[in-house]
Amino acid sequence: MANTGSIMHEEFFNDLRSSEFKRLDDNQHVYLDYTGGNLYPESLVTNHLEQLKNGTFGNPHSTNPTSMSATKLVEEARQAVLDFFNADDYYCVFTSNASNALKIVGECYPFDKDGEFLLIADNHNSVNGIREYCRKKGGRHEYFPIQYEDLKINKEILSERLNNGAGKNRLFAFPAQSNVTGVKHSLELVSEAKSKGWDVLLDAAAFVPTSTLDLSRVHPDFVSISFYKIFGYPTGLGCLLIHKESFNKLEKPWFAGGTVSLVSVASSDHFLIANHERFENGTINYLGIPALKTGLDFMKEIGMDRLSQRVKSLIDYLKSELRTIKHDNNKEVVRVFGPADGNDQGGTIIVKFFNTQGESYNFEKIENMTNERNISIRSGCFCNPGIDEVNNCLTTDEISNYFNSRDSGDYHDMIKALNKMRGATRISVGLATTKNDLDSFIDFVKDLRNK
Repeated sequence: MANTGSIMHEEFFNDLRSSEFKRLDDNQHVYLDYTGGNLYPESLVTNHLEQLKNGTFGNPHSTNPTSMSATKLVEEARQAVLDFFNADDYYCVFTSNASNALKIVGECYPFDKDGEFLLIADNHNSVNGIREYCRKKGGRHEYFPIQYEDLKINKEILSERLNNGAGKNRLFAFPAQSNVTGVKHSLELVSEAKSKGWDVLLDAAAFVPTSTLDLSRVHPDFVSISFYKIFGYPTGLGCLLIHKESFNKLEKPWFAGGTVSLVSVASSDHFLIANHERFENGTINYLGIPALKTGLDFMKEIGMDRLSQRVKSLIDYLKSELRTIKHDNNKEVVRVFGPADGNDQGGTIIVKFFNTQGESYNFEKIENMTNERNISIRSGCFCNPGIDEVNNCLTTDEISNYFNSRDSGDYHDMIKALNKMRGATRISVGLATTKNDLDSFIDFVKDLRNK
């Protein structure tokens, strides 16, 4: 058995659970989907409600009193974001989500016939989709593979690949933490890639909810962030952090309300605003954005180092317990993919379940079974096909032949056509997770023994 005493800061986080997330226990709910969406602390919602009840806020882009009241709170929130990430050298562009932040980069990066987009196979689809902008502008893209054994990258081979870049406009993209496996990819890749002439896009959406990102030490050109992933509320808000030295690298192909300093109809000319407003199209979420400062202040009180230690200890405990669960014939009940240890892993693991014959359960069946116990997990491919293709041993030829043989399809159709499984089960921990939550899931897994 794992040493349960190794779960860190137990008293602090149990008190936090009682004060800010008591609804979980009131509803007897086990929530293990923090990578899908974090849970909001009660005080964040209460404070934001009081702010809205007691103030009168108008659309920014004006000097009237209500507009100025909104502008003041929005700019305080913007500065809070920059302070939280030590991002004095960056512009903070508010977006509707992390995907929209990534779309700005894809749409505006100057890919051309000599352009190059290099990304690792472990990327969210919102990063994968940038390849379409590259391709349509005549550039080329390439995926760097993930190791089957631990779902990490081979840094030595990647270093050699970064040496072989050509052309003026080269973009390298990777996640600071995988949204599927929880693997943390080394932030040292940022400086290495930049030293070799690459611009760097860092997807930090899965990393920053439980880890410190200090942009005074790490200097990617572009960083995508989602705020509900950090503290649960409000949804529909993210940001793109753009290094000031890289700001003019992005070539906006159009303009919208709020993004221009001057525009003419008679001469079809315009001047774009030379700061974050250039990319904030139309009216921003000026009622929701002020809540971000409250959420970031809450995270500062928790302490990112303390939270990171806590999450690591929870995942170490969960992985250790799951690996001890066997059928009577000594076959595994559950397989944990990814690193053997948790040194380079956040609060997320991906698993598959097996019967006594060693046959894998359909992930949908597992989720239906946990639903009956009021346990929230997540299953599927998690908008990250690269990891799923590696884990399920799908070859390039198999996948290419499948796509070339039809005009449409989904993973159910692919499973039937290839006779190979797709998808898995993801468990993720966070702010409000307790040992009791993990033990409830472990008990569920134990009940699958000898079936």
